[in-house]
Amino acid sequence: MRRLGYDRYAAQGGDAGSVISLELGRVDPDRVVGVHVNMLMAFPSGEPGEMEGLGEEDQARLGLLARFDTELSGYMKVQATRPQTLAYALSDSPVGQLAWIVEKFREWTDSVKCPEDAVDRDRMLTNVMLYWLTASAGSSAQYYYEGAAEVARIASGRPPGVPVPVGVAVFPHDIFVPVRRFAERDVPTIERWTEFDRGGHFAALEEPGLLVDDVRAFFCSLR
Repeated sequence: MRRLGYDRYAAQGGDAGSVISLELGRVDPDRVVGVHVNMLMAFPSGEPGEMEGLGEEDQARLGLLARFDTELSGYMKVQATRPQTLAYALSDSPVGQLAWIVEKFREWTDSVKCPEDAVDRDRMLTNVMLYWLTASAGSSAQYYYEGAAEVARIASGRPPGVPVPVGVAVFPHDIFVPVRRFAERDVPTIERWTEFDRGGHFAALEEPGLLVDDVRAFFCSLR
């Protein structure tokens, strides 16, 4: 950003982009005006008494974490341990590559019967074609293998604080839905917290209007 001539800038991200955006706020606080994230990761620390007083909704959010670990994280565990084995299969079959990706659109979106309820079919096909035409199933899987130790570290410990203002957008059908108590424990500089009544993991594809409005409102407040 400095090479591009920007003295001040903002960061926004979801999923891995959430982690990266928060890290930008840590390493460049003199230039980052604020960070906005969707899918904020905030895990129980194991400290005595931290579960006391959690309501039913927060307990349900912790249940989503448990479901992800036991049922929905197979893709991550395979790629983090045997990326090359998977890469050969996905690079050999366009149908396999399609199924591998579209299953996530079905599981992780706010869809009723099929993923097209949440994301336009042509957009999904475009996403899959980017992997297929570039034969990047292997390199995308390698990303999980190379980052496995860091993911384990994030999940098992409390991250350092973020010294810039943070905004959080919470979409109810995301794979992780943060418990606000844990989020504010880890990120005391949260200044905006928005809970939406619809939307899932791919917020920018599913509910672009909601996401953009929230991003704008947060960063406008920092001017």
